Amino acid sequence: MRSAVHHVFGQPGDVLQVEDTAIPAPGPGEVRINMRLSAIHNHDLLTVSGDYGYKPTLPAIGGSEGVGIVDALGDGVSHLQIGQRVAVGGCHGTWAEYFIANAASAVPMPEAIDDRTAAQLIGMPLSALHLLQALPVSAGEWMIQNAATGAVAKTLSLVAQYKGINVISLVRRQSAVAELSALGIRNVVATERADWQKDVRALVGEQAIVAGVDSVGGQASAEMARLLGRGALLLSFGMMSGEAMVIPQSSLIFNGLQVKGFWLSQLLTTTPAAEMQANVAELLELVIRGVICLQVSGVYDLADIQQAVRASVKPGAGGKVLVSA
Repeated sequence: MRSAVHHVFGQPGDVLQVEDTAIPAPGPGEVRINMRLSAIHNHDLLTVSGDYGYKPTLPAIGGSEGVGIVDALGDGVSHLQIGQRVAVGGCHGTWAEYFIANAASAVPMPEAIDDRTAAQLIGMPLSALHLLQALPVSAGEWMIQNAATGAVAKTLSLVAQYKGINVISLVRRQSAVAELSALGIRNVVATERADWQKDVRALVGEQAIVAGVDSVGGQASAEMARLLGRGALLLSFGMMSGEAMVIPQSSLIFNGLQVKGFWLSQLLTTTPAAEMQANVAELLELVIRGVICLQVSGVYDLADIQQAVRASVKPGAGGKVLVSA
């Protein structure tokens, strides 16, 4: 089968190559999936470069999420059927014609959800739901996030608005304001303006911002910390800048700021199965209702994996890049 393989850690656009590898066999509690589409996420690229919290044994096949058809069942799997269309996130090696997944994590896809949506449905949107649950913010209150053009941030904004939560979405470019507004996302502020903090203050008025999600790090963390209210929670979700978070001591000492990290992969191992199933069911309902809209900027064949990963990091892509088998 064709697979996007890397033998060393490095820049994905340089080290990934398509090779013929053996078709894997599912073990007990597993299924084999014939991949239709698979998403390219930032954490996939960090895994290939060796900079993520998980390092695969080399050589490794990239990718962690996709949609496809169940092709083979491992021992003990009875709730899925061969020929069934499923979406899977949080697995390994999805940039291949066939990949193995834990059967318990495979989500049957209703006909109302197309392949392009299903291929990116689990990882990022599920992160957005869990992020909201981790934040001490209720309907009518304010939160803030940066890197707001990202897939998780877009979903978080839309779901939070649906639940009555006010979200300030920070973007770097003024042009991105219109991009997010077209999706129905409100309260978008461009940080390229010298006095953008005044725009934030004008939006919240006398209310406090009770929570923040930082996906950038570096000085962006400090800028967000200074905007948060007393006793607020700042969650570190990403490291787009590649720099360590900068947190003003005054925010910690005098404003009671709390800072925590958030990693969905870790949560997946500790969240009770019933709670996870409820979150997935809510996710499917929100997509079918049209609350969540997952964009696609391009679809590339596996043979063009290097072009695909390079396209996925271009600014202003506007949606996920997907690979097809």
